[in-house]
Amino acid sequence: MPKNQLKNLRKARKMTLEELGERIGTSKQTVQRYESGAILNIPTDKVEALADALGVTPAALMGWEEGFSYAAFDNLSPIRGRHLPILGDIACGEPIYAEEEHESYAAVSDNIPADFCLRAQGDSMIGARIFDGDVVFIRAQESVENGEIAAVIVDDSATLKRVYFYPDKQKLILSPENPKYEPLVYIGEELSTIKIIGKAVAFQSSIL
Repeated sequence: MPKNQLKNLRKARKMTLEELGERIGTSKQTVQRYESGAILNIPTDKVEALADALGVTPAALMGWEEGFSYAAFDNLSPIRGRHLPILGDIACGEPIYAEEEHESYAAVSDNIPADFCLRAQGDSMIGARIFDGDVVFIRAQESVENGEIAAVIVDDSATLKRVYFYPDKQKLILSPENPKYEPLVYIGEELSTIKIIGKAVAFQSSIL
Protein backbone atom coordinates (compact mmCIF):
# COMPACT_ATOMS: atom_id res chain seq x y z
CA MET A 1 0.00 0.00 0.00
CA PRO A 2 1.42 3.45 -0.90
CA LYS A 3 2.54 5.46 2.14
CA ASN A 4 -0.31 7.39 3.80
CA GLN A 5 -2.80 6.03 1.24
CA LEU A 6 -5.20 4.60 3.82
CA LYS A 7 -4.87 7.57 6.17
CA ASN A 8 -5.46 10.11 3.40
CA LEU A 9 -8.53 8.28 2.12
CA ARG A 10 -9.97 8.01 5.63
CA LYS A 11 -9.42 11.71 6.39
CA ALA A 12 -10.81 12.75 3.01
CA ARG A 13 -14.04 11.01 4.01
CA LYS A 14 -13.95 12.66 7.47
CA MET A 15 -13.91 9.27 9.14
CA THR A 16 -12.29 8.53 12.51
CA LEU A 17 -10.12 5.49 13.20
CA GLU A 18 -12.88 4.12 15.39
CA GLU A 19 -15.56 4.59 12.74
CA LEU A 20 -13.48 2.84 10.08
CA GLY A 21 -12.66 0.06 12.51
CA GLU A 22 -16.35 -0.51 13.22
CA ARG A 23 -17.15 -0.65 9.51
CA ILE A 24 -14.59 -3.36 8.82
CA GLY A 25 -15.08 -5.26 12.08
CA THR A 26 -11.83 -4.49 13.87
CA SER A 27 -10.43 -2.09 16.47
CA LYS A 28 -9.23 1.46 15.88
CA GLN A 29 -5.80 0.32 17.11
CA THR A 30 -5.61 -2.21 14.28
CA VAL A 31 -6.65 0.40 11.72
CA GLN A 32 -3.93 2.69 13.08
CA ARG A 33 -1.39 -0.12 12.64
CA TYR A 34 -2.58 -0.58 9.05
CA GLU A 35 -2.04 3.14 8.44
CA SER A 36 1.39 3.28 10.08
CA GLY A 37 2.65 0.21 8.26
CA ALA A 38 3.14 -1.76 11.49
CA ILE A 39 0.96 -4.44 9.87
CA LEU A 40 2.29 -5.00 6.36
CA ASN A 41 0.27 -8.01 5.24
CA ILE A 42 -3.33 -6.92 5.59
CA PRO A 43 -5.70 -9.91 5.23
CA THR A 44 -7.53 -10.03 1.90
CA ASP A 45 -10.97 -9.77 3.53
CA LYS A 46 -9.87 -6.64 5.40
CA VAL A 47 -8.48 -5.07 2.22
CA GLU A 48 -11.85 -5.62 0.55
CA ALA A 49 -13.73 -4.30 3.59
CA LEU A 50 -11.50 -1.21 3.78
CA ALA A 51 -11.96 -0.52 0.07
CA ASP A 52 -15.73 -0.88 0.37
CA ALA A 53 -15.88 1.41 3.42
CA LEU A 54 -13.78 4.06 1.68
CA GLY A 55 -15.56 3.80 -1.67
CA VAL A 56 -12.59 2.64 -3.74
CA THR A 57 -11.52 -0.60 -5.35
CA PRO A 58 -9.04 -2.90 -3.58
CA ALA A 59 -6.61 -2.24 -6.44
CA ALA A 60 -6.83 1.52 -5.95
CA LEU A 61 -6.44 1.19 -2.18
CA MET A 62 -3.36 -1.01 -2.38
CA GLY A 63 -1.79 0.71 -5.38
CA TRP A 64 -2.09 -2.37 -7.57
CA GLU A 65 -2.70 -2.26 -11.29
CA GLU A 66 -6.37 -1.75 -12.06
CA GLY A 67 -8.05 -4.61 -13.82
CA PHE A 68 -5.98 -7.34 -12.14
CA SER A 69 -6.79 -8.87 -8.76
CA TYR A 70 -3.95 -10.64 -6.97
CA ALA A 71 -6.49 -11.88 -4.44
CA ALA A 72 -7.89 -14.22 -7.08
CA PHE A 73 -4.74 -16.36 -6.89
CA ASP A 74 -3.56 -18.09 -3.71
CA ASN A 75 0.12 -18.02 -4.70
CA LEU A 76 0.32 -14.44 -5.98
CA SER A 77 0.76 -11.25 -4.02
CA PRO A 78 1.93 -7.78 -5.02
CA ILE A 79 5.43 -6.68 -4.01
CA ARG A 80 5.40 -3.70 -1.67
CA GLY A 81 9.01 -2.74 -1.28
CA ARG A 82 11.63 -0.48 0.21
CA HIS A 83 15.37 0.04 -0.17
CA LEU A 84 18.06 -1.10 2.26
CA PRO A 85 21.69 0.02 2.36
CA ILE A 86 24.32 -2.44 1.15
CA LEU A 87 27.03 -2.39 3.81
CA GLY A 88 29.89 -3.50 1.59
CA ASP A 89 30.77 -7.02 0.47
CA ILE A 90 30.82 -10.09 2.67
CA ALA A 91 33.06 -13.05 2.11
CA CYS A 92 31.72 -16.49 1.31
CA GLY A 93 35.23 -17.85 1.56
CA GLU A 94 37.89 -16.04 3.55
CA PRO A 95 36.72 -13.10 5.68
CA ILE A 96 37.04 -9.67 4.06
CA TYR A 97 36.71 -6.15 5.38
CA ALA A 98 33.08 -5.01 5.68
CA GLU A 99 33.15 -1.43 4.46
CA GLU A 100 29.92 0.53 4.74
CA GLU A 101 28.94 1.50 1.20
CA HIS A 102 25.89 3.56 2.05
CA GLU A 103 25.65 4.89 -1.51
CA SER A 104 24.57 1.40 -2.62
CA TYR A 105 21.05 0.17 -1.98
CA ALA A 106 19.04 -2.95 -2.75
CA ALA A 107 15.29 -3.24 -3.21
CA VAL A 108 13.51 -5.61 -0.82
CA SER A 109 9.90 -6.61 -0.29
CA ASP A 110 8.24 -5.26 2.85
CA ASN A 111 7.58 -8.81 4.08
CA ILE A 112 11.30 -9.51 4.51
CA PRO A 113 12.31 -8.54 8.09
CA ALA A 114 15.75 -7.17 7.21
CA ASP A 115 17.67 -4.12 8.43
CA PHE A 116 20.53 -4.07 5.92
CA CYS A 117 22.10 -6.23 3.26
CA LEU A 118 25.50 -7.43 2.13
CA ARG A 119 26.77 -8.58 -1.24
CA ALA A 120 28.24 -12.09 -1.16
CA GLN A 121 31.64 -12.88 -2.63
CA GLY A 122 33.11 -16.33 -3.17
CA ASP A 123 31.65 -19.81 -3.25
CA SER A 124 31.78 -21.17 0.30
CA MET A 125 27.98 -20.89 0.77
CA ILE A 126 26.85 -22.47 -2.49
CA GLY A 127 25.36 -25.39 -0.56
CA ALA A 128 22.87 -22.89 0.87
CA ARG A 129 22.24 -21.59 -2.69
CA ILE A 130 24.09 -18.35 -1.96
CA PHE A 131 26.40 -17.55 -4.85
CA ASP A 132 28.99 -14.93 -5.67
CA GLY A 133 27.27 -11.60 -6.27
CA ASP A 134 24.05 -12.47 -4.46
CA VAL A 135 22.59 -9.85 -2.14
CA VAL A 136 22.01 -11.28 1.34
CA PHE A 137 19.42 -9.57 3.54
CA ILE A 138 20.36 -9.38 7.21
CA ARG A 139 18.21 -8.81 10.29
CA ALA A 140 20.34 -7.07 12.91
CA GLN A 141 20.78 -9.20 16.05
CA GLU A 142 23.68 -10.21 18.28
CA SER A 143 23.02 -13.95 18.46
CA VAL A 144 21.49 -16.72 16.37
CA GLU A 145 20.39 -20.31 16.92
CA ASN A 146 22.87 -23.06 16.13
CA GLY A 147 22.76 -23.92 12.45
CA GLU A 148 21.46 -20.53 11.32
CA ILE A 149 23.36 -18.46 8.78
CA ALA A 150 24.75 -15.21 10.12
CA ALA A 151 26.91 -12.25 9.18
CA VAL A 152 29.85 -12.36 11.55
CA ILE A 153 32.64 -9.86 12.19
CA VAL A 154 36.04 -11.50 12.74
CA ASP A 155 38.89 -9.08 13.52
CA ASP A 156 37.20 -6.20 11.67
CA SER A 157 36.36 -8.42 8.71
CA ALA A 158 32.96 -9.90 7.80
CA THR A 159 32.03 -13.37 6.73
CA LEU A 160 28.80 -15.27 6.10
CA LYS A 161 28.63 -18.71 7.69
CA ARG A 162 26.46 -21.16 9.61
CA VAL A 163 27.02 -20.56 13.30
CA TYR A 164 27.44 -23.20 16.00
CA PHE A 165 28.18 -21.94 19.51
CA TYR A 166 28.85 -24.17 22.53
CA PRO A 167 28.98 -21.93 25.64
CA ASP A 168 30.02 -24.74 28.02
CA LYS A 169 33.12 -25.32 25.90
CA GLN A 170 33.56 -21.65 25.00
CA LYS A 171 33.72 -22.79 21.39
CA LEU A 172 32.37 -21.19 18.22
CA ILE A 173 32.33 -22.84 14.80
CA LEU A 174 31.68 -20.89 11.62
CA SER A 175 30.80 -23.51 9.07
CA PRO A 176 30.81 -23.04 5.27
CA GLU A 177 28.39 -24.73 2.87
CA ASN A 178 31.06 -26.02 0.52
CA PRO A 179 33.19 -29.11 1.34
CA LYS A 180 36.34 -27.57 -0.12
CA TYR A 181 36.44 -25.08 2.79
CA GLU A 182 37.31 -25.97 6.39
CA PRO A 183 35.17 -24.66 9.25
CA LEU A 184 36.57 -21.71 11.21
CA VAL A 185 36.93 -22.65 14.88
CA TYR A 186 37.38 -20.17 17.76
CA ILE A 187 37.94 -21.14 21.40
CA GLY A 188 38.21 -19.27 24.67
CA GLU A 189 39.78 -15.83 24.44
CA GLU A 190 39.55 -15.97 20.64
CA LEU A 191 35.82 -15.39 21.03
CA SER A 192 36.51 -11.77 21.97
CA THR A 193 37.44 -11.12 18.33
CA ILE A 194 34.06 -12.39 17.08
CA LYS A 195 30.84 -10.40 16.81
CA ILE A 196 27.59 -11.58 15.23
CA ILE A 197 25.94 -8.62 13.52
CA GLY A 198 22.82 -10.28 12.16
CA LYS A 199 20.91 -13.27 10.88
CA ALA A 200 20.58 -13.94 7.17
CA VAL A 201 16.85 -13.94 6.44
CA ALA A 202 16.77 -13.90 2.63
CA PHE A 203 18.93 -13.51 -0.43
CA GLN A 204 18.45 -12.12 -3.90
CA SER A 205 19.86 -13.69 -7.05
CA SER A 206 19.54 -12.67 -10.66
CA ILE A 207 17.92 -15.24 -12.95
CA LEU A 208 18.44 -13.20 -16.12
